Formats: sequence, C-alpha cells, structure tokens
Amino acid sequence: MKKGLSISADLSNLERVEKFINSILDFEEIDERLHGNIILAVTEGVTNAVVHGNQNDQHKSVQLEYNSTKDVIGFKIKDQGNGFDYNNIPDPTLPENIEKLSGRGVFLISSLADKVDFQDNGSMLEMHFNLVL
Repeated sequence: MKKGLSISADLSNLERVEKFINSILDFEEIDERLHGNIILAVTEGVTNAVVHGNQNDQHKSVQLEYNSTKDVIGFKIKDQGNGFDYNNIPDPTLPENIEKLSGRGVFLISSLADKVDFQDNGSMLEMHFNLVL
C-alpha cells in the first residue's frame, strides 16, 4: 500500500503528520512496540524538512509518503530546499557537541530506523522500519 500527505512548511502541521502516521500504523496493524520509534523518527524528519530544508517558508511544501510490504514499512520525506551534506554531520555525542541544542535529528532518526537513506542531495530522506521483531 502507498499513501501520501503534503503539508506547507509550517511546524503547526506536525499534528496532521502525527495523525497521518497513527492512521497508517493502525491500518497496517503495526506492532505497538514500534509505534514510538516510527512516530518520533518520521516527525523529526518532517521537522528537519520544514526548518532546515524549507527554512520555515510556508510557501514551500513537504511531501510525506509511505509504503509497506509484509516485512518493512517505509517513509519518504521530501522538501523543496537545496539539500545538505549528509556525509558531514557533526557527531552530537562528541564532548564538544553535547551542549549544543541542535544537530541531533539525523542521529536520532538513524538510531530509531532500521535503514536511512538520503537522496536528491539530502532534500529527500527515506527511512525503513523492519516489522519482524
């Protein structure tokens, strides 16, 4: 199954994103143990797309879509920004970065999802979660 949602780059739309994700998880009958990881990772990805990708420009949009198979559920998040160098992200666990308030999103997403892939120069994020525990 494949389904999508388009929102303007406004953090007030995160509630719509969470409802969209919850409806998918309910429809797909995803194990409750995965709900928190999926919701947190996907909303963090959308937040990054709004804030960093689209620079909070409400005239730009963020596309979110999902697809699933028997063993995996995947989400794609696409913004209209210029992308970023995803191979050169500072490690937020290093002592010099511990007290910084930003820079943890990609680390968090990578920790929660089973597979993370950046495309289109970093303006598209794809994450997958294994459904077989």
